[in-house]
Amino acid sequence: MAVLALALAPLAAGCATAPTAGEPDRLPALPEGSCNADGVQTMLGERASQETGTQILGRTGADSLRWGPPGAVFTMDFRQGRVNVMYDADMTITRIYCG
Repeated sequence: MAVLALALAPLAAGCATAPTAGEPDRLPALPEGSCNADGVQTMLGERASQETGTQILGRTGADSLRWGPPGAVFTMDFRQGRVNVMYDADMTITRIYCG
């Protein structure tokens, strides 16, 4: 098995490409938006709707909004430019946070 790995190593190395002059050796970081939910905490207790979502999005500076209905399970991926709005079964906003 080790002999096979050694025999294939030159083939794998031949498939790799080195960056050319002036070409970066890695992709540039994607620009991220920013979010600040401090100024919208007064909206807790309001009804979740398209209108309140638009207001929250505009006031936080976020570039995307993720609604969190009752019992929702979110992935743990953090996005600096996203605002999350949790609401209960009565459509009342219970939590607003960035990430």
